[in-house]
Amino acid sequence: MATPDNLIDATTPRGDTTYVLVHGAWHGGWCWNAVARILRAHGHQVFTPTLSGLGERSHLLSKAIDLGVFIQDVVNVLEYEDLTGVVLVGHSFGGLPITGAADRVPQRIRQLVFLDAVVLEHGQTAFSRLAPGIVAQRIGQSNESSGGLSIPVPPASAFGVFEAAQVALLERNCTPHPLKTFDDPIALNGPVGGTIPKVYIQCVDPVYEPLQASRDFVHAQKDWAWDEIKTGHDAMISAPEALAAKLLGYAS
Repeated sequence: MATPDNLIDATTPRGDTTYVLVHGAWHGGWCWNAVARILRAHGHQVFTPTLSGLGERSHLLSKAIDLGVFIQDVVNVLEYEDLTGVVLVGHSFGGLPITGAADRVPQRIRQLVFLDAVVLEHGQTAFSRLAPGIVAQRIGQSNESSGGLSIPVPPASAFGVFEAAQVALLERNCTPHPLKTFDDPIALNGPVGGTIPKVYIQCVDPVYEPLQASRDFVHAQKDWAWDEIKTGHDAMISAPEALAAKLLGYAS
């Protein structure tokens, strides 16, 4: 496990930083609004793409949406906006599309941030990182609610969110997640993140138990940095100021 000096040196002049913030399952770009406002107030450029079939793009939900589509969603933002020197952040399931994007266009990324995220190696699936009981439950819920199209939204408490206004935000905006993306193997040409500096931020209050296998993987690596934030799984909702402060540490 790397020490925090593996991260971008916040004292090094680099000019404005570009952040691309990728949401997790059931969410959308909307979940980053509070964090994005803080980062922009500090003069940085921020993109918060919504993955296909979710959020304001939920009308596109179909069984054709797999992990490759999610990866292409992120790659397209990097390429069509011609972004370089990016701090690429993936929350929860968003760890997978940022891993795929880093594998395809590493030259555009200077820092990978896995925020309480799923981490997979080549050929693995999101379901392969979850306990069999959770996998069976999610498949059963999907079959019952949508004929295997999507996984219904869990309660806000599952994301470590309990404050009334924040719960209402999730209940209003979260949408069912494409089932196929959980059972689609990730295709990588090299190790996770390659040589790009990588940090994993664990949300520790409360701990989101389904991610333990991903955390165990990260702890076994020598080239990852580790950080923690004292809030629940949806840190961008429950603790946007604290999360933004950490992300600003990776800027100039």
